[in-house]
Amino acid sequence: MDLVIGPLDLSAHVDEALAVQAVAFGLGAEEVAVRRQIVLRHMTHPGARALGATTRQGRLVGFVYGMPNDRAHWWSTIVEPYLRAEGHEGWLDDSFVITELHVHPDWQNRGIGRSLITTITDSAAEPRSILSAIDTDSPARALYRSLGYRDLARQVLFPSAPKPYAVMGAPLPLRRR
Repeated sequence: MDLVIGPLDLSAHVDEALAVQAVAFGLGAEEVAVRRQIVLRHMTHPGARALGATTRQGRLVGFVYGMPNDRAHWWSTIVEPYLRAEGHEGWLDDSFVITELHVHPDWQNRGIGRSLITTITDSAAEPRSILSAIDTDSPARALYRSLGYRDLARQVLFPSAPKPYAVMGAPLPLRRR
């Protein structure tokens, strides 16, 4: 694998990152425009950081970003009732949230996503990590389970999301193979 995984100035490379996400997630131009504003806002939060997977030629083929969780953030306000109902509300405290993790489909199944998520969480000060993923059996959910994430709440409905999500959590450091 001839890639460099390292810090990414996501605000400066937001369009490249969202191009990867658009292909990986099947997003249209309107959704990308909305997400662009969200990403730029997220990167102003204390502790927010990003990593990229870049080819030697400088092409971004994957990225991850996250931040320490804050119960006042929109995501937390949506998932909190679902976590509370399952007895897992405490996961919202002292957790590092994986906000987005995407790898271009041409580069998937090469360990890039695994490297991105383990590298970003290895530097987290928090003792655990949480994330949300579409609530279906998928390669992404299989990856998260292999790293030690478990379901904390399922069938979580986000406004404007066409499919339900699962909220998953794992102690840090993440499990290695």
